Amino acid sequence: MRVSDLDKTVQFYQDVFGLEISRRHESPRGSKLVFLKVPNSEEEIELTYFPGSGPVVVQEDLMHLAFEVADMNAFAEHIKNVGYEFSDGPTKSSSGSTFAFVDAPEGYEIEVIEKP
Repeated sequence: MRVSDLDKTVQFYQDVFGLEISRRHESPRGSKLVFLKVPNSEEEIELTYFPGSGPVVVQEDLMHLAFEVADMNAFAEHIKNVGYEFSDGPTKSSSGSTFAFVDAPEGYEIEVIEKP
């Protein structure tokens, strides 16, 4: 995902979701890349910062990531403690799951899901 403020975005994912930096890299054209490891998973998220392409403008509903949480209320308290809040929800679905969204610094929507 391309971002405008690499440090602020990395801090967001570390503070809110507990992701860890697995590696940093600079491409031959000058893009700065940070790979974030998702806990208890083999998955990584790649953040890319390339100032030459201008600021990132994320259109609404372009794409989103989703993370499962054990307890939506506890997660809501956690994000409040680190300076964020839900941008939508929590909402109970017909399947019994509860979902909500929190926005990353550039406006990417991050969904959080508590399964029944």
